[in-house]
Amino acid sequence: MKAILTRDFFALILSVAVVGLGSGATLPLTALALTDAGYGTDVVGLLTAAQAGGGLLVVPVTAWITQRFGGRQVIFGAVLIVAAATALMQATPDLWVWAALRALCGAALMLLFTIGEAWVNELANDATRARVVAVYATTFTLFQMAGPVLVSQIANLSAWRFVLCGAIFVTALPMLATIRTTPRQAGAHEPHDTWRHVLPLMPALVLATAFFALFDTLALSLMPLFAMAHGIPGGVAVLFASVTLAGDTMLQFPIGWLADRLGRERVHLGAGLVVLLLLPLLPWAVGASWLRWPLLFVLGAAAGAVYTLSIVACGERFRGSALVSASALLGATWSAASFGGPLIAGTLMKRVGNDALIGVLFAGALAFLVAAVMEKRRGGAQVAP
Repeated sequence: MKAILTRDFFALILSVAVVGLGSGATLPLTALALTDAGYGTDVVGLLTAAQAGGGLLVVPVTAWITQRFGGRQVIFGAVLIVAAATALMQATPDLWVWAALRALCGAALMLLFTIGEAWVNELANDATRARVVAVYATTFTLFQMAGPVLVSQIANLSAWRFVLCGAIFVTALPMLATIRTTPRQAGAHEPHDTWRHVLPLMPALVLATAFFALFDTLALSLMPLFAMAHGIPGGVAVLFASVTLAGDTMLQFPIGWLADRLGRERVHLGAGLVVLLLLPLLPWAVGASWLRWPLLFVLGAAAGAVYTLSIVACGERFRGSALVSASALLGATWSAASFGGPLIAGTLMKRVGNDALIGVLFAGALAFLVAAVMEKRRGGAQVAP
């Protein structure tokens, strides 16, 4: 049984990694395609928000869908939907159709990630939880990081670029077909006040997720445009997202190891503080190649740790159906922040200036840190029964 779980764990991780590559390519490719067509950052923000809106809509029925069809089948279907919706963007330049397709992608991805994250936490134990979750997060981000690099190679293939992105998702299907066990389908019969039960135990985790949802979405969609506004060529500007995600990828396991040794709460607070210190330096460092890449690398690592350690904290505090409910709540938070963040950031960048992107991210990080400090002063969160 242990061998089967190990095999299925790696199959799930590899499948989600492929999805990371596809999603990491699709968001910046969409932003560049819209920019090439003459649209501004506000429209890019709207299309990015459409994907998040789709995820937000599906969260309330995630448990029912999983119970009705089974976790493995839901993940398989979600990958098929994302692949088809991405490829269909090649068929028309109509913005309304694109918005509908991105919303469909968001709904499918939300199902995949909610089930996957709850399962990973079930497989981990408290002594190694941060490292196990870090492996999951690192693998996904490693492939997501390669997405903008892929975009830099296929951006000129205007007749096929979205079809190629859709085909990437399809390559996850053979690995998914090998999965034989799925996470426990807890939560399908929970009372309607489950979210009201878990939310008071995790306010800092909700704000941490909101911050990283902003960071991840804006890094892939608007960060290249921020760099171009500072005089960086388009081909180099796309790599801003890749370097940021590289830091997230390469340092998550060491940070997880540190959290297992020093305590998750202490490292969590430290990561938030590093983000607050580095974000204001970014507009000044953009023009200095010797400084911008190390800064983006460390910033990505700290921001990624804020989210990874939130998943770890969910596994510490919740079990069974409460864990599924907490994961779904984080999923809803991710979608809400990803929906509203690009709208706000895109509009502010157009009306106030491109450095407004940094202000939005700074506000999100500050909100998390304040909530985490208040939680610590109250003596920490209780574990759900």
